[in-house]
Amino acid sequence: MHTPNYPALLRAACATFLLLAASACGSAPKQDAPPAPGNAGLLAQIEAEVGAAACDSTQQCQTIAIGAKACGGPERYLAWSSKDIDGKKLKALAQAHAEASRKQQQSDGMMSTCAIVTDPGASCEAGRCVLQKSGLGGNAAM
Repeated sequence: MHTPNYPALLRAACATFLLLAASACGSAPKQDAPPAPGNAGLLAQIEAEVGAAACDSTQQCQTIAIGAKACGGPERYLAWSSKDIDGKKLKALAQAHAEASRKQQQSDGMMSTCAIVTDPGASCEAGRCVLQKSGLGGNAAM
């Protein structure tokens, strides 16, 4: 008569349980996930439109909201210059990127920290528009 090998059965049961537990963890909603791959093309277009963000004065420096958090508001801000571009195309690209981010987050059930990202403003430093340190304010264009 054949006697079952209980240690081998126990190991197989444990391995199956661990595999099921690991796969269940992988399906949990993502926290602050990176932008969806489809948004990478839009982000590249935004960065190309901004270019070097060359400036002669701080008055030419603007900020634009980039992306969208699942709880609302932008993921971050980007400094740009009105010296070489008028901003219409840039704003349209940023809006398309934010909308694509929102749609992707909804379909994936993503969550975020819900922390508010404030517009830091931008200034001209060494001939290039850069984001200011927090709390200094600036020119927003969104």
